[in-house]
Amino acid sequence: MEDKKLHIGLFCDSFYPMVDGVIQVVDNYARELGKFCDVTVFVPKARKKYTGEFPYKVVRSKIMKVFFLDYDLSLPRLDKKFMRQLNNSNLDIVHIHSPFTIGKIGLKYAQKHKIPCVATLHSQFKKDFYRATHSKILTKFMLKKIMSVFNQCTELWTMNQKCVDLSREYGYVGKTYIMPNATNLKNDFDLDKENVKIELQDKYFIKSNEKILLSIGRLNKLKNIDFSIDVCSKLKEKNFPFKMIIVGKGVDENYFKDLVKSKNLNDKIIFAGKVVDPIEKAKLFLASDLHIFPSEYDTDGIVRIEAAAFGLPSICVKDSFPASTIKNDINGYVCEKNSTIFADKIIEIFKDKQKYNQVCENTYKDLYLSWPAVINKAYNRYIKLIEQNKK
Repeated sequence: MEDKKLHIGLFCDSFYPMVDGVIQVVDNYARELGKFCDVTVFVPKARKKYTGEFPYKVVRSKIMKVFFLDYDLSLPRLDKKFMRQLNNSNLDIVHIHSPFTIGKIGLKYAQKHKIPCVATLHSQFKKDFYRATHSKILTKFMLKKIMSVFNQCTELWTMNQKCVDLSREYGYVGKTYIMPNATNLKNDFDLDKENVKIELQDKYFIKSNEKILLSIGRLNKLKNIDFSIDVCSKLKEKNFPFKMIIVGKGVDENYFKDLVKSKNLNDKIIFAGKVVDPIEKAKLFLASDLHIFPSEYDTDGIVRIEAAAFGLPSICVKDSFPASTIKNDINGYVCEKNSTIFADKIIEIFKDKQKYNQVCENTYKDLYLSWPAVINKAYNRYIKLIEQNKK
């Protein structure tokens, strides 16, 4: 391919000021690719005026507010300014991160200009649709509609083989390619692990013999946090010395706080609120002994990669998507979804210090991925698809 800057269009049906995993992925793609490519991100407008600035071009579409949902309906075809900027964008490749109205308009642009269109499957849409509609018929109909979008794309990217299998279950019949997620966090803050641990112990009144269990993410029932709380109840019954720090905010925060209170776990579980500052987040990963991540909803779980940056192993539920890249007792831990067995597994982990330390080393070595490395892989894949398309 001739030596020129690639023009890349990233399309997503949600964006800042809303924050979720997909938005963060799109932002990281745009930031990293923007260092050596021309990147334009096509997304919906914010409900309220948003003054955030980005080191890449953002084109926003008109929206229709959907008051009973967190997300709005993008209306790109009814937005002349949006369509004019899209039509003048001169893209070499389209990458859609959602299969709805913005994603569809990206696909149509690619088809019209005969350029490749990559899609990424980020979510368990079947679960999302059923939770929203409580109807198997509507869920099946909506799933068929979005898969018709994915099936028109050049290639579907997923984060792991289990996501590939999920796409086939949903009805995808085209080419797939595994493209993992990554993190910008890295252990380069010149922090002393022991000092950070003492700082955290003092801050949260944690005893020196207590293991620090960490849970980071949105406080949403989808994340299986109630299961983590039940595990803590079992650990307390077994007189295991620990404190669990739950980091994050969300719609179910009060539900979880009430659950902790009802199980008499206020002395064992700490709600630390949302932590955004990278150094404070790094301190949490560095000082903790185990990352508890029982989510069966996440298709990947970037927080698992963030923990790996600091050599902090995760324990996941068997057969979940985040567990699919973990080798049990080698670079992390996998356990069946039973609170008693899960608690026993946690106790067992800390019985062999040498083995635990080896798992920590392997966690970093095997599971840590930086965005520059992943984006380099993505860029090379873009080039290959463009060259194949020309032939």
